[in-house]
Amino acid sequence: MHVPGGSDRAVPNLPSRDFDATEAFYSGFGFERTFRDDGWMILVRGGLQLEFFPHPALDPAMSDFMCSLRVADVDELFEAIVRAGVRVGPIGAPRLHAVRMQPWGLRAGYLIDLDGTQLALIEQPATEAR
Repeated sequence: MHVPGGSDRAVPNLPSRDFDATEAFYSGFGFERTFRDDGWMILVRGGLQLEFFPHPALDPAMSDFMCSLRVADVDELFEAIVRAGVRVGPIGAPRLHAVRMQPWGLRAGYLIDLDGTQLALIEQPATEAR
């Protein structure tokens, strides 16, 4: 039986060509490692959790991996990523796309990480259900 407010959750499983590089990239804007072995790595920033699996043969230009990060303050996350040295621009990886109002009604920007994964950075209004 499901208990509302319990510990149920889903987390993205994302590819990493190199765990050291992935950890260094994400730690630049506040993610910390909570687990790592040869086959899995977990990084956490506040209530955000990203889990990575090894994918050394991944071509970042051909990656179709993606996930959404819904946060209360998308501008804070975006600025933390900029301070870590990720540039805003239309090409290359890693890169950022500016936060703006989206046609679907919420403010969002996008991060393309070292491995070509697209992370939608979505501002989650406090009144909306997660």
